[in-house]
Amino acid sequence: MANIEDILVPDIGDFHGVAVIEILVKPGDRIQAEQSLVTLESDKATMEIPAPRGGVVREIKLKIGDTLNAGDLILTLEGDGADAPGSDLAAEPAPAPAPELEPALAPKAPAPAPVAASPKPAPQPPPEPVAATGGEPVPVRLPDVGDYHDIPVVEVLVAPGDRVTAEQSVLTLESDKATMEIPVPQAGTVVEVLVKVGDKLNRDDLLLTLVPEGAAAPFAAQAAAQAPKAAPATAAPTPAAPPAATPAPVAAATAPNPAPNPVSGPQASREPIPVHLPDVGDFHDIPVIEVLVAPGDRVEVEQTFLTLESDKATMEIPVPQAGVVWEVTVKVGDKLNRGDVLLTLIPDQAVTAEDPAHPPGLIEAPLTVPAPKDAAGLSAERRPGEKERARAPIVPRPADMAAIATGRTPHASPAVRRFARELGVDLHQVKGSGPKGRILKGDVQGFVKQALSQGGAPAAASPFALPPAPVVDFAQFGPVETVALSRIKRLSGAHLHRCWLGIPHVTQFDEADITELDAFRQAQKDAASAQGVKLTFLPLLLKAVAHALGLMPTLKASLAPDGESLVLKGYTHIGVAVNTDNGLVVPVVRDVDKKGIYQLARELAELSAKARSGKLLPGDMQGGCFSVSSLGGIGGTAFTPIVNAPEVAILGVSRSSLKPVWDGQQFAPRLMLPLSLSYDHRVVDGAEAARFTNLLGGLLGDIRRVLL
Repeated sequence: MANIEDILVPDIGDFHGVAVIEILVKPGDRIQAEQSLVTLESDKATMEIPAPRGGVVREIKLKIGDTLNAGDLILTLEGDGADAPGSDLAAEPAPAPAPELEPALAPKAPAPAPVAASPKPAPQPPPEPVAATGGEPVPVRLPDVGDYHDIPVVEVLVAPGDRVTAEQSVLTLESDKATMEIPVPQAGTVVEVLVKVGDKLNRDDLLLTLVPEGAAAPFAAQAAAQAPKAAPATAAPTPAAPPAATPAPVAAATAPNPAPNPVSGPQASREPIPVHLPDVGDFHDIPVIEVLVAPGDRVEVEQTFLTLESDKATMEIPVPQAGVVWEVTVKVGDKLNRGDVLLTLIPDQAVTAEDPAHPPGLIEAPLTVPAPKDAAGLSAERRPGEKERARAPIVPRPADMAAIATGRTPHASPAVRRFARELGVDLHQVKGSGPKGRILKGDVQGFVKQALSQGGAPAAASPFALPPAPVVDFAQFGPVETVALSRIKRLSGAHLHRCWLGIPHVTQFDEADITELDAFRQAQKDAASAQGVKLTFLPLLLKAVAHALGLMPTLKASLAPDGESLVLKGYTHIGVAVNTDNGLVVPVVRDVDKKGIYQLARELAELSAKARSGKLLPGDMQGGCFSVSSLGGIGGTAFTPIVNAPEVAILGVSRSSLKPVWDGQQFAPRLMLPLSLSYDHRVVDGAEAARFTNLLGGLLGDIRRVLL
């Protein structure tokens, strides 16, 4: 039986009265768990609220412009099966911490707790920032940001020495669900910024130190005085870091041998140890899309060996220590969760073999003992205030970082940015229709539809950023009627436009003397009719063109996509332009060089009939390596045909006419055929094009040369 459940706004941190700017679902939609439902935006953050489980939306309980707080009703959801709220009580997150993952291949140990259980100190509540006296810097920490963890820093807005006002933004964070700006709680002068772009933050992480406004000493004096004050300041630990709290977990785990340091050499265990998937946040069943190592490969610390991708994030998984890959236990397409074994590794530095309290185990948390503390109780590897390094960082991609650079950030949610990247759309060219000019998903879809309707790719993919043609109201000049273009003209128009813009065209004009060829054709008309063939000039022209292409194969080649090489073709398929009532089509006659004149005449007649009746198949118009466009039956003396990419040349033929030609002794009337050869100047040089038209003119002047 279906269950109706109220879906409420979850904990969104210190945000109140957040405006609804986009509703992403509607009643009747079937949604999946973690699918975004609504987008909220305050003056400091943009966030998408996901569905806690799958089901069917029954009723939307809000509208754009409403202001929400944690616990407010978003919609009602009809759960189905295991997604119903009453059937997944076991799946609800338990308030207690999740149990530590046990090493799958490790032998049992008598120690009360394995070292792999993480040597990190138990979390301690940080001290609340207090107003400083005497100009002492105070820490500024990340406030409550709701159910978000390991949020990447995408922009740092201040630098040491900057003066800030209360509630001024100092940092921008972005997860797959939210973009938020972090303000300072009070005015003052920045002393030190302790985070950088790419760092991942959680609640209460230290962001910067600040000398509050109204302090007794100016900032310069305070900065100069910090060095001598550092030692006594750290010598007296604050309540946030009691000296005994940090080593406590290690002490418990290493009771039989309180100070075993990792060793290498003959005494080190060389048994392979498993590498497990670390904590990647609230992601489950993440597909493997790339495996970057193989057995026997040597890997370094933090080297990426696996790429995972869900519908919300792409992440690269690094190896936590150096060594040699023994076995890869996953493959592309596998779905992984935290703790799954990814591979086994023979580490460069293995644990002590004789120590029963340290069996080979998870290397998600390396088996190390913290370095000795100095008198101030701080590790030599960490400065005061510096947060502990993450074990398996998910580094933001360069494209993402470039997209959010200062001053160039489109006003859109992370999901819309990702959607635009998938479609190849530059958001800087999309006009937003949401509040404050925000770009919505519908804006991106509308931009793509408009670009396609105009017969081209989105402007970001065009080789030229041409300005749009001005809109003219023709009705102001007289009566008008709008008639839709035929489908053939819409499709061919987009292709011709792309060819004209993308190919450096040059046209070579020439003439061929076809007096004897036309006399030969007239003499063979009766014999052709007896064979059921209407002998026109076009089959003879195709035969001569095919022979010329065989002698000069560059003109039937294609330029490779990288523009660095030519694709030479061992066949001669020639496209012939046919004018129809619906537009121009170019069926292809195959293997012209291998067929006789009568066979070519039959095929041309059949293809022309199919074209004019609209019965051409896609295969009839594919595979051409050269095209011929003949306007001889209509008129004209010359024209510039457009190269039909990926071909590199096209021959235009106009109406033949009698002209006086000097034969060395007198002028004689000759039947001259105008030729217009357009070619891609990246592939064909002008001299080569002139030689081709000369060769073709000689073949048409004496067709017997085709037999040689």
